[in-house]
Parts: sequence; structure tokens; C-alpha cells
Amino acid sequence: MNKRKQFQFEISLSVLNHLGRNLYRNFITVLGEAVSNSWDADAKNVWIDIDRKNSTFSIKDDGVGMDENDFQNKFLKIGYSKRRDGGRQTSRKRPFIGAKGIGKLALLSCAQRVSIYSKKHSEVYVGGVIDNSGLDKAIQHDNTADQYPLEAPDLSKIAKLKDGHEHGTIIVFDGLKDSLKSSSAHLRKMLALSFKFALIDKEFNLFVDGKAVTEADLADLAKATEFLWSINDYDDDFLKSIPGLKAPKIGLTTSLALKGFVATVDKPSKLKITGTEERATIDLFVNGRLREKNILRHIPTQRIVENYLYGQIHFDHLDRDGVDPFTSSREGVVEDDAQFRALMDYVKRDLIPPVIDQWDKLRLDRGSEGDDENPRKSKKERRARDLYALSTEDYKPKDGRENKDRVDEWIEELQEDAAFNLQAYVDCFLSENLVRKFIEEKSITIHPSSVGAANQWKLREDENKKKANISFKIRRSDGTLFYLDMDALAITAEGKKESDGNQSLYRDAVRYKPARNAVGHTGLLSQTAKNDLNTTHENMKERIRTLLSKP
Repeated sequence: MNKRKQFQFEISLSVLNHLGRNLYRNFITVLGEAVSNSWDADAKNVWIDIDRKNSTFSIKDDGVGMDENDFQNKFLKIGYSKRRDGGRQTSRKRPFIGAKGIGKLALLSCAQRVSIYSKKHSEVYVGGVIDNSGLDKAIQHDNTADQYPLEAPDLSKIAKLKDGHEHGTIIVFDGLKDSLKSSSAHLRKMLALSFKFALIDKEFNLFVDGKAVTEADLADLAKATEFLWSINDYDDDFLKSIPGLKAPKIGLTTSLALKGFVATVDKPSKLKITGTEERATIDLFVNGRLREKNILRHIPTQRIVENYLYGQIHFDHLDRDGVDPFTSSREGVVEDDAQFRALMDYVKRDLIPPVIDQWDKLRLDRGSEGDDENPRKSKKERRARDLYALSTEDYKPKDGRENKDRVDEWIEELQEDAAFNLQAYVDCFLSENLVRKFIEEKSITIHPSSVGAANQWKLREDENKKKANISFKIRRSDGTLFYLDMDALAITAEGKKESDGNQSLYRDAVRYKPARNAVGHTGLLSQTAKNDLNTTHENMKERIRTLLSKP
């Protein structure tokens, strides 16, 4: 029997397209992979410098760096994971971010040429150049990895970058596939939203064009924040930077091993990251790194509050031994992961519902628009509050004027009464004028007992016009019908004055008159009077609906 031939796997370079080059669409995600590599290398500082004019940028860190063996057998070995060699933490006790060993392929997705330079302390640089055009040709020829040697790096390209660089890695990207449209300030803002490594290691610093990425890059978002919910006593420097919440922070708890916060801004437009297509959302972080943006996309509520919400949920337990719940593109989480499902159940059932309800109340208390679908207030009540809020703007003193704070207090105190009186007045207006329309339509003769009262109102109005030196018409019609109050309208419409205990519109009109007159004269009603007026109005509406339905 012939000696058995030994067979082995042979990987085509085309696998790089499937694993990395074609998976990463978001530039921030690409930067995220590079920054995460620096984090895993125990770097204290990462510098990102952009040359838009020459369509190039560089990422430099002061991590442990690589020697020839590390570069060949770790960096260039697709699928190599640090976790297999050194457990779950770096020497600085940082949790490893890398898991699959394919994140480095993200670096190939945004530039034509990628040059890597790395060195350990006091050693020379090692590295190579990956040219995507050459890689494309190798893939077209179905070459294997050993048939595509990397170019030697040109040290002159990093003449300035290597100055004072004792150890670490420098990566230079030439020929960007998409021009960098975002300014440095916008990139800092996006990076500030994407990384919370300082929660784990305060000595980790990230720079863009020489300026550190800090909470100050999110100052606009902090300034626009109205309300805040903290999950399991979470706190960080960003929350401390919020200049002034419109209500005390609300604490939420869960038995899940997570922390975070949810917040709302005063206007949905304040969530937009200026100069980009991005907006702040409720994002999922694992070990300080953004793992999925906008987790509410898994449970859309279609409620207006979603347009105001942003926040962070830190759930490090997703990264656990023997499990990798992150998608190959590193831009999301595998949805059927058990811990992720538990997280989303919490968000859906125990986080978002109370936030929606409390946000509505807090907004209404401030005289702002809330959630129309929240049953706390009827749509009519909400519209009345909205009208009041708009009207108050005409009475507020300008900033800096004396008594401004006191006037704001008065306006806030009057809010509930104003909203009630506005809708009560509309009910009065409709009730009385619809009965007038009915009487006109049916050509009903005004009850004789009401004509004298109407004439008295006409005389009083004429006297007041003379005192005011008014000669023009005030009322659109001076007919007797339009001087009748609800008592007289009810008698005329129903044809009699019920006094035998039977139900009638007249009896409701008599009952609602004192409160109706108080509302008409801008009086502030007691709660008992409000309740009684609401009940009487419901009776009247039903009687009027019955009246108007008559053929």
C-alpha cells in the first residue's frame, strides 16, 4: 500500500474580502478597530493625525509594540487571538477587546495603501506595506497568503511621527477610498461617543490632530440635555459635565450586571452630530467600546420620545469566556445571544416604558409638548397646554431683566389652571353656539321669557361701547338669539322649562352657569368646581348630541 499523502488546508487571499475588506463601511468603525488594537497593546496614548490635502492619515500609539515574530505570527496571522495566549486581560489589567483576530482587516477597507511600523522598546522598526491594488491582483489570480509578500515600509514616511517614539505602532493610510468630510472636531465628537475606555483606565488618552478627545467634545449634547435616568447608580465625567438638568436625576435599578444612563434633549435636532449623517442614540458598550449603535432599533416603539432619547448601556458581561456574541463586522451583536436577549427584554419591559411615562410628565410640568399617545392627558388637554405654553412667550421678560425668575414661577403656577380654563371655554363656546345653530336651522321661535333678558344684555353692551368710545360693531350679529345664555338657549331648543325632575339641557345649564361665568371671567376654579364642571359638560354634550341628531 502506498504511503498516504498528507493533506492540509490552503486559504485563498480572497477570504480577506469576506472577513474584513468588504465588511467595514463606517470610518469610525475602522478607527475603532485601530484604537482597540492600541488598547490591547497597553498603549497610554493614541494619536490620530489627518492630512486631508494629501488624502492620508496616521494612527500612532505608545503600546508595547511588535518585533518580527509578533508582526508575522500575531498581527499578520488572520484569526490569531490574544486571549488564547494571555487570558482575558493585558498586563495593565485591561480587558482584551480583540476576540476573533480579524478586526485588523478593517484597516484595509478605507485606504489604497496601509503601511505598518512597529517596535518594542529600544528596538528597530519592523513592518510592511499592504497595497490593495497588489492584493486585488493576487486575489484575481487566486493566490494563497504565502504568494503575497508585503512590501518593505519606507521609514522616511514617518520621519516626524517616529520622533520620540520609543515603542509602539504607527500605521499610515494613503489614498483614502472616501475623502474625510468630517472636521477634526466632528471626529473627536464621534470618538467621544464611541469609546469609554477612561472608565477602565484613566491613563488612556486619545488625540485627533493633537487635541485630546474629552467630554468637552460633547458639550453641545450636554447643554441640550433636559432629563436624565441613571441605571444602577451609573456616573461618569460626561454626566458630571451636564450644566443643568431641568429636573433631578432619576434612578433606575435592575438585577442585570449592567450600568448606564438614558437622557433626553430639549429638541430632537440637538441629537444630530453637526456636519455628519450621525445622531446620538442609545448605544451598547462592552468593556468601554461601542458595540452597537441605537439598540432601540430592535424594539421600535414609534413613540415621539424616541426622537429625544440618547444614552449608553454598559454591559461587559456580554464578553465572556467561550462566547463571542459580536458580528463579524464588529458593528453589532448576534441577536440570538442569550445575554443580549436578556438585555433587550430589560430595555423593552423595564427601561423604556417608565422613561416614556416619566418624560411625558416632566415635559408637561415644564409646559412643553409631551407624548400624545400617553394616556396621562387627553389630546385636548395637551393642546390646551401647548397653546398656553406658546402664549406665555409673549409675557416672559427678556434674559437679564429684573423679576424674570419670579415671572417664570407665576407662569408655571398658572399652567394647570390655564390649560383647564382653555378647554373648558372651548366646551362652553361649542355647546352654546351649536345650540344656536340648531335653533336657526329649525327656525325655532325664541321663548318669550328669554327675549327680555336678551334685550337687557343689548342695552348693557351699548352703554359699555359708549364709555369705550366704540362706534363699530363688536358682534357679527346683533340678533336676539346671540344674546341668549345657555339657560335661555336650552328652554328655546327643548321648547319647555323642565322642573319636574326629568333630565333636561336646562337643568345642566343652570348647574354649569356659576363655573362657566368664572371661566369666562378668567377665574381660577377650585378642584371641586373643576370636577363638577367636567361632569356637567359631559351631560350637556350628550344632551346636545341627541338634540342635533333630530331630523
